Amino acid sequence: MAATDTNIILIGMPGSGKSTVGVLLAKRLGLGFVDTDLLIQQHAGATLQDIVDAHGYQALRQVEEDVLLQMDVQRQVVSTGGSAVYSKAAMDHLAINGKVVFLDIPLAEVMRRIGDHGKRGISRRPDQSFPELFDERLALYRQYADITVQASGRDQDAVCEAIIEALETC
Repeated sequence: MAATDTNIILIGMPGSGKSTVGVLLAKRLGLGFVDTDLLIQQHAGATLQDIVDAHGYQALRQVEEDVLLQMDVQRQVVSTGGSAVYSKAAMDHLAINGKVVFLDIPLAEVMRRIGDHGKRGISRRPDQSFPELFDERLALYRQYADITVQASGRDQDAVCEAIIEALETC
């Protein structure tokens, strides 16, 4: 299956480069681009952080699942929110017409890239540390990934090229 005949679903932690790499990948492959965080905000009429602040982390996960289950896209690069992997139904739905690519970066790099994670609309339990969240999600990213690309120490173009190469072999 050629990369341009399918959807490419990007998963990973906030700050892993899903949106930036997604746009570059879409341009390189002649595909559309969808950022599900923006769809969630449009659907909810609020920012991700506002949803978490007003209704809690589980409300954000529910809105995200609803939005992802409603998606019906073809020939798109889809940048998911970092918590998309908490919904098996949503991930199964996305994977039907696509290849799931995990952009893997280490915890220290995530923390450096995102800075104050308290303002990013990150879905996590109030008692959960960021390293605990990272470990929890890492297992889920690995579970759903068809392809894992090491994004640490690479610029966006190199990550994009690594994804294309991996897609050609699967």
